[in-house]
Amino acid sequence: METDRNETGAHPGRRIIDVVGAAIVRNGTVLCARRGPGKSLEGFWEFPGGKIEPHETPRQALHREIEEELLCEVDVAEEVCTSAYDYDFGTVRLTTFVCHLLRGMPRLTEHADIRWLSPSEMPRLDWAPVDRQAVGIIAGRTFAANVPARPGDDEA
Repeated sequence: METDRNETGAHPGRRIIDVVGAAIVRNGTVLCARRGPGKSLEGFWEFPGGKIEPHETPRQALHREIEEELLCEVDVAEEVCTSAYDYDFGTVRLTTFVCHLLRGMPRLTEHADIRWLSPSEMPRLDWAPVDRQAVGIIAGRTFAANVPARPGDDEA
């Protein structure tokens, strides 16, 4: 039997966990991260990111999470979508953004693996359920192969 959902996309009475994810683009590819051992949803692929703290905007949270998890800095560009999924531990509401690297290269600190894939290759991975809507949207896009990290980087 299906329970009515409220305006958040969650079942009434469930804990809502607001998170952000970064579809980091580089040379026409997108960074995909596999959740590490001991984490909830271990082994599933996701867009790196994390929980939004009470004092943060989604963009601020994404900057912080990427610096903490991947030891690099990104420019948070356009919002892809917001999706929700009911897990046994609560409802995760994920807002995914396209991001571009500003400084550094992503390094493994919390994830088991990271891969740069073309958008069309992304659906082949076993994605966390809440990420699947964004994957479907991004998989249909094409990103420029040689976008400078920051405006002016390609000038003399």
